[in-house]
Amino acid sequence: MLRREVRLRKEYLYRKAQEDRIRTIEEKKQKIKGALDENRLLPTEVRKDALQLQKLLEYDDEGAEGVSSHMDDEYKWAGVEDPKIMVTTSRDPSSRLKMFSKEVKLMFPGAQRMNRGNHEIASLVRACKANNVTDLVIIHETRGQPDGLVVCHLPFGPTAYFTLYNVVMRHDVPDIGTMSEAYPHLIFHNFSSRLGQRVSNILKYLFPVPKEDSRRVITFANQEDYISFRHHTYKKTDHKNVELTEVGPRFEMKLYMIKLGTLENEATADVEWRHHAYTHTSKKNPLFSRFPPYWSISPARTNQIAPLGNPAYQSAGFQILFRFPRSS
Repeated sequence: MLRREVRLRKEYLYRKAQEDRIRTIEEKKQKIKGALDENRLLPTEVRKDALQLQKLLEYDDEGAEGVSSHMDDEYKWAGVEDPKIMVTTSRDPSSRLKMFSKEVKLMFPGAQRMNRGNHEIASLVRACKANNVTDLVIIHETRGQPDGLVVCHLPFGPTAYFTLYNVVMRHDVPDIGTMSEAYPHLIFHNFSSRLGQRVSNILKYLFPVPKEDSRRVITFANQEDYISFRHHTYKKTDHKNVELTEVGPRFEMKLYMIKLGTLENEATADVEWRHHAYTHTSKKNPLFSRFPPYWSISPARTNQIAPLGNPAYQSAGFQILFRFPRSS
């Protein structure tokens, strides 16, 4: 079994290396083509191989949309089989982190929660692989406040690391009622760049395919590279109006790293993307979208508008999250 896992891992890394090499060549060819079409100087990084790449351009066509990649191998069963999620915490969790892990477990239909105990990461991952778990979600805390979320896709990765801000739990709201466990519809807003699509795929495939008549909606809204998570249910009051109810929890997420391996190979796995210092200029160069944000509301203060469950916030907050630019 161990030899088989090593062989499959090597094959996956080889396909990933081949894809990176082909993508680098394609990007250089596009730079050359753009320079020739606009009659300007070639970029310095492609001048050495310009003649050879120009000959290859003669045989290129528009290509197909469904080009396969290592991402297709990672999520090849997405939409065919429902994901199987395992939720756990860091070691020695506080009572507040345990409550939050229960709420996270209810967010994902069909998910299971396991007490961490003294289990090591390697044994957790091995147990998840043996039971055909597709994703392992680990929640971290600092002094009783949940502040970290790790999503590890099995069996080969990727692993995404998020920082959590402004966590408002359902346990903090009195008389909030029960949470619907129907398969939710998903809304992803402002994830238009390559990195944004990568992050949306990691989050999207944590959920199964919903039914058309599902009244549960989960929103991931990107604003200045902060991902706002909101959870709503709705019902029709008449043929024109819809009543929206926020059921929680709510929080903001900020991605700081994506690795191509799983958690037990964290030390040796390749880093696909990392948030370095001096690279985050969100107002000038947003990472998750190709365009600057349409509105400017500080994500660090969104929980100060009104408490969860307040009807005033539900109407105002929904307009903030869904304020799309008008199409021309």
